[in-house]
Amino acid sequence: MKSNIVGRHWRVRVAIPILLLSVAIGPGCGGSSPGEGVLTEHLSEPLNGVARAKLNIDAGDGNLTIDRLTGGEPVLIAGTLDYLEKQGQPARTFVLFSDQADLELKAGQTEQRRTRLPWAACNGATEWLIHLNPSVAVEITAHSDGGNLDLDLGGMSVTGVAADTGGGNVDVVLPDAVEDLQVTAKTGAGNVTVSIPSGVAARIRATTGLGKAIVDPRFVQMENGTYQSPGFDSAAHTIEITADSGAGNVIVNTY
Repeated sequence: MKSNIVGRHWRVRVAIPILLLSVAIGPGCGGSSPGEGVLTEHLSEPLNGVARAKLNIDAGDGNLTIDRLTGGEPVLIAGTLDYLEKQGQPARTFVLFSDQADLELKAGQTEQRRTRLPWAACNGATEWLIHLNPSVAVEITAHSDGGNLDLDLGGMSVTGVAADTGGGNVDVVLPDAVEDLQVTAKTGAGNVTVSIPSGVAARIRATTGLGKAIVDPRFVQMENGTYQSPGFDSAAHTIEITADSGAGNVIVNTY
């Protein structure tokens, strides 16, 4: 009798953590329920003489892709923003002062936000595709609660980048024409990949909790996870990069 009782108690103790784990993750990691519709809003703002812009983009649980316009359209920004049927349309704030534009895009709130475990990196429930005018100098702040961030900034004029996600991957391709650029790329659980033009001097602070830092050998390792180009201190124009992942790898390469 005693061995049977102990056996039953053991099974109860194991079942409880498994049940709690299932509740925490939820059914699917995109934050949407089966059958929930996805709608799309089209985004477009005219150029109207804008030379500089600050963009603050919060994609909620979704994936976010940012790149440049290639067709010569006379617009500041264009693209598509998906949103869940029960979530409501994204909020948009646009302020124009002289040749400076401030644009904020924020995903609507779902009725019930899912709890994400730090290691539960996953694909987002929706897709935001944003194309920027390459003639405008932009400062970009991009956020997702757990989706992937893909910023292809090649051929653009960029004055600052801050990209973070709770659990997805972060991929950033930096432009080759820079003055002094500050870049931050962070994720709670995915990989961070930053691509730097080969002719640009850079200093990189690469940190990761459970993964590893993989940095192009042209950068000299200093200390405390810091790498930099030879001659960085005397370079006319530089990039300062902070790249961090809680559980994935941090990868820095050149092109």
